[in-house]
Amino acid sequence: MKLSAISAYSARRLFSLRLSLRSLRRRVEVVFPYSFGFASLGTVLIGGIVALSLATLGADTPAAARFSSPIELTLSKDGARLFALCEGTGEVVAFDARSGKIVRRIKVGSVPKGLALSPNGERLYVANSWSDSVSEIDTAALAVVRSLPAGFEPNSVITDLAGRFLYVANRISNDVSVVDLAAGTEVKRLAAGRGASYLAISPDGASIYCTHIYPYPGDFRAPPESDIAVIDTARQVIKDRYRLPNAAGVFHVALSADGRLGMAAQLRPKNLIPLAHVEHGWVFGNSISVFGADVGELVQIPLDELERYFTPPFAIALAPDKSAAYISTTGSDSVTVIDIPRLLAFIRAASPAQRRTLANDLSASANYVVTRIAVGTAPKGLALSSDGKRLYVANRTADTISVIDTAARKVSATFSLQGPATLTAERRGERLFFSARFGFQGHFGCANCHLESTFDGLQWDLEPDGFGQDIVDNRLLEDVAETAPFKWNGGNPNLETECGPRTEKFFYRSESYDGWELSDLVSYIKAMPLRPNRFRLAGGELTPAQERGKAIFERTRTKSGAPIPEANQCQVCHSGKHYTNLKMFDVGSGKATDRSPMVDTPQLNNIVLTAPYLHDGSARTLEEIWTVFNPKDTHGVTNDLQKDELNDLIEYLKTL
Repeated sequence: MKLSAISAYSARRLFSLRLSLRSLRRRVEVVFPYSFGFASLGTVLIGGIVALSLATLGADTPAAARFSSPIELTLSKDGARLFALCEGTGEVVAFDARSGKIVRRIKVGSVPKGLALSPNGERLYVANSWSDSVSEIDTAALAVVRSLPAGFEPNSVITDLAGRFLYVANRISNDVSVVDLAAGTEVKRLAAGRGASYLAISPDGASIYCTHIYPYPGDFRAPPESDIAVIDTARQVIKDRYRLPNAAGVFHVALSADGRLGMAAQLRPKNLIPLAHVEHGWVFGNSISVFGADVGELVQIPLDELERYFTPPFAIALAPDKSAAYISTTGSDSVTVIDIPRLLAFIRAASPAQRRTLANDLSASANYVVTRIAVGTAPKGLALSSDGKRLYVANRTADTISVIDTAARKVSATFSLQGPATLTAERRGERLFFSARFGFQGHFGCANCHLESTFDGLQWDLEPDGFGQDIVDNRLLEDVAETAPFKWNGGNPNLETECGPRTEKFFYRSESYDGWELSDLVSYIKAMPLRPNRFRLAGGELTPAQERGKAIFERTRTKSGAPIPEANQCQVCHSGKHYTNLKMFDVGSGKATDRSPMVDTPQLNNIVLTAPYLHDGSARTLEEIWTVFNPKDTHGVTNDLQKDELNDLIEYLKTL
């Protein structure tokens, strides 16, 4: 089709004919070869059509449409019922596990993230991440019977084998709550890793394993470090930590039925080298940490292949007879199957020196990965039947559950959550956000750096800025729609530029978004809500420390009475509802690697969550911004403040 014919269509005509985006793209490419790039040239040529279509893209379904977004699964003790935890609609959906018929929908708290059955199967516990609570469900009545306390942003739950205590991993407070179920009260907190997220218990009940999705803030430009915290359930203390070098983004952990083998799903980012190395062999390594008596010391093994990547690994299920391991890979829309006997033989045959380098050996997976099973879009949680014959997979952005016949290693059925029949622009954008299909060899997608639509706590050397120049700290995406310009150097005037043509050239090294897809992706990002602030009092008033910090934040004079220049007052640069005036400043934090000392004023909403700080992540804490990196009072006047005053300022910043 000629371009003149395309331009003759109105947006309404295009959509009424239901032309697929890919079909339209191919038609344009008949005239302009692919090497020219559709996103860069085609968008310009048919820009009028795209502009006319933007309103239509967002109006094809009601704005109030809510998608289930199943994220975790579990089976009843008898295997008759499947419980799907739906993050999008805030409910647990009970299915007949054989027929796929929905039995009941049970409303729980806001943005639920984790669920677990009690040992006797009579109770189901749900972690409500934005409600800071745990819903207790009677599995016979299929109704919520109690709300239990938790820390900030509970993400996962599990009980001890006696059913006396509930353990809750809290992502924002970085700890594990221990709740006495008889009394319904929290009895203690255990310091877990940063972004404490996923829990698993050993078969003997002696240990609970906890992972965390954000790395520890370490030395500037040092390899990321994470670990697995091991809880002693008898003493209710952390008894050990399994170090995970070079890991940042650690998700589910699972134990074999005999307790001799453990596995944790993780990302191993290569963030210390320029992003230009996509086609040279990794920006992300998708791997599993293997530990336990079967292997001795912890070993990291890759899931990727020489010319294909499977990202990011999320949930793990181990066959009861330890014959196979199943790993959901969200961005790749698949489940990876590992032959455990072959894996153990491969690890045991390796020397100690070889074991330490296995995670970087892309040829290794051929020794133990036996197949990849295609499922729905963005697979997350897994549930394996007690006999190991059926594996259930929660497809987050498809609103379906895939049922895999593990003997045949293929999908045998699909359960529907019966969400809206037509996708909104935001939902289409969400699918793009979680997908890695655009990246070279399926390497990565948006959600690899913005873990679960947040951030990753890492700093990156992005090629568009020059090799070794403008090292940038990753920012939170929540509520960013009105905070242009984007990038730390303010180089992108809008999100369309931030996510558009440069993605194809500098990041994905393969295929980029066409004009319609880019519009959808931006719609999703703009719709990301800001999570609740946990540091404000219920009535909105401030504590005495926060009041003192607010006075420091808003002061116009130093303690000696000298006026502070307007451009150096906290409240001037960090103003408005996002606490940014959207301007560029030199605050004295520039480095020799920066092309310019000018940086975009960042928004401060929920700033406490996103360490490290400054444009390049060189400040590990908020305090370091002013004690280490502000010697000449160029980033606010802070050198006249004492330690307790800085503490007050930080307490106020936590409330923003």
